Amino acid sequence: MTSPVKFDASLIEKLRGKGYKVTPQRIAICRIVLNSRSHPSAQQVYDEVKKLHPTVSLATVYKTLEVLRNLDLVQEINFSRGQARFDSYLTPHINLVCLKCGKIADVDDVTVKEMTTRVAAAAKFKLVGQRMDVYGFCQKCSGTL
Repeated sequence: MTSPVKFDASLIEKLRGKGYKVTPQRIAICRIVLNSRSHPSAQQVYDEVKKLHPTVSLATVYKTLEVLRNLDLVQEINFSRGQARFDSYLTPHINLVCLKCGKIADVDDVTVKEMTTRVAAAAKFKLVGQRMDVYGFCQKCSGTL
């Protein structure tokens, strides 16, 4: 695991390298999003960063999320219902999406990458990313239906 100091230094280098301003608020937003596996929404990130930086605006959160997308550090996950969520786990995986509570869980399976690569090769398709969502009900919600 990368130490917080190395994480911040690497992040600052990436931001500055692309000409983005580095502020304490932006670093805090990046930490929250990049260290989360819960696929937070912009509002959830805002609620968390506001605890550390009470004057931060929701616009700053949205702008920083856009910067992270531009740097290919997060993937925006849009669903037909609800708000966009942000995934910093970019390794090929499956998202299990609960239709009741909205929780998204990552499932790692080596066959996901193999299948994606095989399908793209067979179609002579240049692969630049993938996303696989499976919808249903999490263990907690399936017991309350």
